[in-house]
Amino acid sequence: MAVVLIGALLIVAGVVYMAGAALRRGRLSDPAPVRAAPDRSTPNLATPGPTLEPPRRGLGFLGLSQNWPGLLMIAVGFMLLLSVVVV
Repeated sequence: MAVVLIGALLIVAGVVYMAGAALRRGRLSDPAPVRAAPDRSTPNLATPGPTLEPPRRGLGFLGLSQNWPGLLMIAVGFMLLLSVVVV
């Protein structure tokens, strides 16, 4: 029973760690810095303020270099849960 609880806690902790790491990289609602030429006109947005989908936002939050501790916690928790099922 303790192995199941530890495995479940490790999986939840890994997911929370990865979500926190993505949120620490900056606000998701701020638009990306504009690097356009000054003579280029910007498109007229439906909402004048920042949006939840900034232009040219990469998928950096999926990188392995920043998420390896969370992925490791999830993998160890998954192995602990599998060890209980196999036995």
